[in-house]
Amino acid sequence: MKTLDLEKMHEAARLTRAGRLSDALALLQAATMSPTTGTTSAEGTIDGEIVSDQIRPTKLSAAIPQLLGSFDGANLPGARRHALHTADIAPEGGRYVSGSFSNAEGARSYKLYIPTICAAGPRPLIVMLHGCTQSADDFAAGTRMNFVAEEHGCFVVYPEQPQAANASKCWNWFRSADQARGKGEPSLIAGITRQVVEEHGIDQARIYVAGLSAGGAAAAIMGEAYPDLYAAVGVHSGLACGSANDVASAFNAMRGGGGNTGSGAPAAAKPTIVFHGDRDATVHPSNGAKVIARVAGDANFRMRTERKTSSQGYSFSHAVHRDASGLSILELWELHGAGHSWSGGSPAGSFTSQDGPDASKEMLRFFLQHRRTLP
Repeated sequence: MKTLDLEKMHEAARLTRAGRLSDALALLQAATMSPTTGTTSAEGTIDGEIVSDQIRPTKLSAAIPQLLGSFDGANLPGARRHALHTADIAPEGGRYVSGSFSNAEGARSYKLYIPTICAAGPRPLIVMLHGCTQSADDFAAGTRMNFVAEEHGCFVVYPEQPQAANASKCWNWFRSADQARGKGEPSLIAGITRQVVEEHGIDQARIYVAGLSAGGAAAAIMGEAYPDLYAAVGVHSGLACGSANDVASAFNAMRGGGGNTGSGAPAAAKPTIVFHGDRDATVHPSNGAKVIARVAGDANFRMRTERKTSSQGYSFSHAVHRDASGLSILELWELHGAGHSWSGGSPAGSFTSQDGPDASKEMLRFFLQHRRTLP
């Protein structure tokens, strides 16, 4: 049985990050095909653990995202890794606790940040969905959302995707079973949201959801599947709801294919803020505009785009779509020269860049402008 050596796995990961997914797939298929059995085997070391799998060629495409996701740039040998400390994750005095939720669709753990500010009345909640290979702690440290939320007295919850659900801990945004209300992962994320709302007296008019990469795609799904739960959505380096319905179409969408995903907002557009680097080699930059187009539908907003420079000297374009009252409903931040990373993040977490505008602060600024109309 032929095995896939570590060098070829690294090369496949490099091709994937460069957007050459077809080449990565061909490399892995050629490298793992057994001349005698017609099956494929992959074996290598991921973060010190031995992983192996034997699969039929027709199933290889389903294993590629799991295999390559574990070998993203943050995990390659020699890459700088940061040991997380409590001070990286949450401000002093705030509570950062663990919880869990289960329903007929399964179970998920989560981490919850409880702010020190005890303002009168119910407080807002931000649901943060991590990217592939990340954990709640890693995502919290990289985005520093707990620190930003503390300034406004907001709760922040981080649902965690276990490796049992996806080998690279990606949210399965590309599966039809995980794209609809009351089913799969959306039902679990919504369940966690409602559980925190009930246990902590959250303001039901101010619940928001955001994510990075696969988590960004999942956040877009949540905004569309649960418009009666979330007041606004944040998508960083992600994809629009409806971009894919299987692994093959997911690869196509990540390369920038798939065309118009159609409108997911036949009624009022859900307030949405999008960040995307124009040199993102993992999720093609065109996906940022597609998220906005999907949400906007046929709505007639006044749109203005300005090219700006951050306080650190980095260039970006900021497009704002406003309603008749002048309220910002949709925002697209195109980050010039940026790759697949959370803008303005902390190096304590993975997939972050200290360059560019602070995505966490801008998302929270945008979120708090919007309240959901309660029945």
